[in-house]
Amino acid sequence: MRDFHCPKCGQRLVFENSTCLNCKSALGFSLEQMALLVISEKDASEHAGFVDAAEYQLCANLRVAECNWLVPVNSPRLRCASCVLTTERPNDADTVGLAEFAAAEAAKRRLIAELHELKLPIIGRDEDPDFGLAFRLLSSAHEKVLTGHENGVITIDLAEGDDVHREQLRVEMDEPYRTLLGHFRHEIGHYYFYRLISPSSEHLGRFNELFGDPDADYQEALDRHYSEGAPKGWQKKFVSSYATMHPAEDWAETFAHYLHIRDTLDTSAWCGFASASATFDRPALGPSAFPNIIEMWLPLSWSLNMVNRSMGHNDLYPFVLPAAVLEKMKFIHTVIDDVTNSQTAVAS
Repeated sequence: MRDFHCPKCGQRLVFENSTCLNCKSALGFSLEQMALLVISEKDASEHAGFVDAAEYQLCANLRVAECNWLVPVNSPRLRCASCVLTTERPNDADTVGLAEFAAAEAAKRRLIAELHELKLPIIGRDEDPDFGLAFRLLSSAHEKVLTGHENGVITIDLAEGDDVHREQLRVEMDEPYRTLLGHFRHEIGHYYFYRLISPSSEHLGRFNELFGDPDADYQEALDRHYSEGAPKGWQKKFVSSYATMHPAEDWAETFAHYLHIRDTLDTSAWCGFASASATFDRPALGPSAFPNIIEMWLPLSWSLNMVNRSMGHNDLYPFVLPAAVLEKMKFIHTVIDDVTNSQTAVAS
């Protein structure tokens, strides 16, 4: 995620800011411009009257989701490009659920911004009623909610936003890492398997070589994983023990790590810790692109881990990337790159 500044006074800001910390100007985020824009304080509460963003209005979820994104004034919808993808949420009387919902939407906005930067297709249920992307953000405090993906619909248990609950699950499941944003990135990987690796795709054969048969019995694989655990020596071929369960999970886990790496590199580049070629808007091109990404990532992740340890925290990125995992990640990079190039060709 890139660095932001207030257009009015130049104050350094973060992605979530809705008010400038220095000049107190009201702010809104434009996905199209990937920038925070100043909103007229006089009319901000009425969702109108922009100083330098007259073509935008604030998202209708400003309060319920603490959303600082903008919507084009001529748009038929009142919610932003991220909020409009959410089809189910806690009811208005559930104050605890709504607080968790706001935290989940904040993580989802980071996801959507990264997908936009990568130029990945974001096709909602309005365009594709059967397999379009949608989010169900619900709390298991009131009903049984299982985080997962089915036919484009991603369900997230909002209890994952509670630090204590999430840490308990992380320890119980012997995971080195567990975050709300990580869940979003994993589940969106399942969505993009459908979008990018179709039965007629030129990439399907290579997918089978690297990950295995995507049509293998999922329930059987799930039962085996939770009864027997990960196979011995899994660390040589998989990014996590969960990735060993099924080819679909291996893809989703590897896809999530690719998003972790690209976004962290982008942030580091904007903050001056990595080369400008690590940013989304100045990516490395050609066959050398992915090796360059990893060449930047390995020393950066090592350094960030050392910084975390100096502060008494666990490693920021507690994972090893063996050659087999890098080959899978390179494949994901190639598939995404093909989509980006095809969209660029159509646009030109």
